[in-house]
Amino acid sequence: MATDRMAKVTWSGSLMDGSGKIEGVGSGAFGPLDVTWVSRADTPDGRTSPEELIAAAWATCYSMALSHALAGAGNPPERLETSVTVSFQPGEGLTKGAITVVGTVPGVDHDAFLEHAEGAKVNCPVSKALTGIPEVTLDATLATV
Repeated sequence: MATDRMAKVTWSGSLMDGSGKIEGVGSGAFGPLDVTWVSRADTPDGRTSPEELIAAAWATCYSMALSHALAGAGNPPERLETSVTVSFQPGEGLTKGAITVVGTVPGVDHDAFLEHAEGAKVNCPVSKALTGIPEVTLDATLATV
């Protein structure tokens, strides 16, 4: 069954001089959050950006996909620490995505972990939505248990 998610944003003024606010999301989990062009293209100063929200969504989705793959292979992870950095170049858009994951997974060797990590990179729904990013890297490390 498909699920729908909603976010509401208001924007006032021009791109360069204006500002916006993510008023909230359907779940009520966060908002309001301020956003400006400067926070997107230069210094955040306590405001967010679409790219920061994409990075958070990607890190979460990736972790879920990797966890599911490992558990499906009989080795549910004790812990996955995932970070994603998204590079935004004004005039070009998203130019790079970098996924870093450190996993504590009893019973899995390094090669199996890397195989599952690569699979999650390709198959998580957010990764699939972001296939237009020209460069996506993965740094996957299996922590010793």
